[in-house]
Amino acid sequence: MMLPAMQPVPVADVPKGIALRIVAAAGAGFPSPAQDWEDDAISLIELLRLDRPASFVFRISGSSMIDAGIYDNDVVVVDRDTRPAGGHIVIAVVDGGFVCRQLVRRRGAILLEARNSQQCYEAISAEGVEIWGVVRTGVRDYRR
Repeated sequence: MMLPAMQPVPVADVPKGIALRIVAAAGAGFPSPAQDWEDDAISLIELLRLDRPASFVFRISGSSMIDAGIYDNDVVVVDRDTRPAGGHIVIAVVDGGFVCRQLVRRRGAILLEARNSQQCYEAISAEGVEIWGVVRTGVRDYRR
């Protein structure tokens, strides 16, 4: 199977010490009783565990996974050292390109399925497909 021309690059080499200041806790319904809680800083590298050699970042293109909460232009963190299991969202190499799908077992077959109830995406047989990594977390820009 031919790999895509652009290979993902590990983000473990990002300079240490990149940190954001926390302003305050913000309630997502009512004002938070933890608003007095303070912490000096938060490192996105540590929070997202990007300092691991097996962690990679992908930008998602398309709407095949919106029912799983992954939207077009979202960024996902993918671990190459996690063993894929049924139910995991994975990045796989299909026809020379990367795809994001959910790994499922149906009637004894292992499939890669899209998660979009509004559009029909055909399931992909996982037989002979390289499961490149397991999606661990995601980041979304809420301004769009």
